Amino acid sequence: MVGAAIGTRDSDKERLELLVKAGVDVVVLDSSQGNSIYQIEMIKYVKRTYPQLDVIGGNVVTMNGLRVGMGSGSICTTQEVCAVGRGQATAVYKVASVASQSGVPVIADGGIQYSGQIVKALVLGASTVMMGGFLAGSTEAPGQYVNKCFFTLLGMHQDGTRVKKYRGMGSLEAMSKGSDQRYLGDKSKLKIAQGVVGAMPDKGSVLEFIPYTMQAVKQGFQDLGASSLPSAHELLRSQTLRLEVRTGAAINEGGVHSLHSFVKKSF
Repeated sequence: MVGAAIGTRDSDKERLELLVKAGVDVVVLDSSQGNSIYQIEMIKYVKRTYPQLDVIGGNVVTMNGLRVGMGSGSICTTQEVCAVGRGQATAVYKVASVASQSGVPVIADGGIQYSGQIVKALVLGASTVMMGGFLAGSTEAPGQYVNKCFFTLLGMHQDGTRVKKYRGMGSLEAMSKGSDQRYLGDKSKLKIAQGVVGAMPDKGSVLEFIPYTMQAVKQGFQDLGASSLPSAHELLRSQTLRLEVRTGAAINEGGVHSLHSFVKKSF
């Protein structure tokens, strides 16, 4: 299957028509605010004009959408700048609890740093996860590798670390390239950034770390006693699987600690 992203303005209807003619299976409405009038009207238009086409709406953090996550990505500052958003685990759980009643799948978008968080997102009701930073910096990701630099009193020097640029769609750089439309800023003279531009270290090929990640997720499901994604969701609905809030101290205790030094290799 093939999916493609579209915006929420009238100009995107032409893009949508061309995508449908090209045989796209699903369209994702790219917007930082899933309950805006622009998105609601675009969803109605798509379903009315192309009833056979699957549509993914979002982003949302309350019980009215499919693509869940607001300000939880590694390069997103929406929660800091606009004071909107929600803890990602809570958002996924709340949205999925309602969406599941109608058989609507949920995508957990943002905040995935390691395999255990994929397990958490899926168990909390998501059907899949969307990952940006997790894949950024890989050989297959867009962009060119450069050597990271650091500053000293004597000037700037390279430290040998290979990195790739990774930018948020809410960053001023991305907005200058056209992403400001999704933040309703294309008609405003003053652009308000909701993201940053950063760099990700070279992670090698996804062919190396994705198989490890998949196996780690399977191991997590095995430890939970879930043989499949539907069975994991059922464990949650039946309250066989229970949730608890962990303190910062508990989280630190669950990681590597009290060592003079260590080497951490995932695979």
